[in-house]
Amino acid sequence: MNALLFNSTLVIYAAATAIYLMYMVKPNQTLGKAGQWTTLAGFLVHCGFTLNRYLEAGHTPITNLHESLSFFSLAVVGIFILFERRYKIFILGSFVMPLALLILAVSASFSAIIPPLNPALKSKWLAVHTVMAFLGYAAFAISFGVSVMYLIQSHFLKKRRLGPMFQKLPPLDMLDDISYRCLTFGFPLLTFAIISGAIWAETAWGTYWSWDPKETWSLITWFIYAALLHGRLTTGWRGRKAAMLSIFGFAVVLFTFLGVNLLLGGLHSYK
Repeated sequence: MNALLFNSTLVIYAAATAIYLMYMVKPNQTLGKAGQWTTLAGFLVHCGFTLNRYLEAGHTPITNLHESLSFFSLAVVGIFILFERRYKIFILGSFVMPLALLILAVSASFSAIIPPLNPALKSKWLAVHTVMAFLGYAAFAISFGVSVMYLIQSHFLKKRRLGPMFQKLPPLDMLDDISYRCLTFGFPLLTFAIISGAIWAETAWGTYWSWDPKETWSLITWFIYAALLHGRLTTGWRGRKAAMLSIFGFAVVLFTFLGVNLLLGGLHSYK
């Protein structure tokens, strides 16, 4: 059942991605709605896969790279659905759904076997810490997609090339506002994830902070987004500077999540 639900999700997300890319080429309401409903269908099947995995494993299924990448993709799609319905921007799916599909496809390259749970992970903090972290990461993923759109639109304006693509993308002010909303949504979640992780670490290893590679890079990620949020709130950081820092921040998120696990190891390493 797990394999069927996972593969079905992969196929539906691929279909949604294709529809949104077609929408980017030739926008129309029918394609936009089709992409929206296909994405929602994929999200529901993905939820079914995650629930089934939870029932089989007996714990929150975010304990190895296959599960974690899958949940990351699920969170990205869930947050995307909320923002798409809030702002009614179909073309946002042209930038976000390929990312969600890629994350899910990468998860398929790792073993889907449910391993015995590491003793350190047998804690009530597992669900709290990991879910908060991935929801925060998902919000930053949406901000990343919006920031890419902002830079493309800004480039067209700077070069005075107001061609077909310029007409398809939302105004700069709207893109900047969405990016800011993603930041204010994701940053508190990341903050809470780090705090809950420190509490969990104290109960599991007897110390709140050990400068493990994952902890260190999580803190670096927090400082980057804290700087971005501080700049926007106090000095009015907007536009290209904020968009570029948002893109850089998400690159650090990906390294913190995936790069650290594969390259640096440590107490938080899992595959």
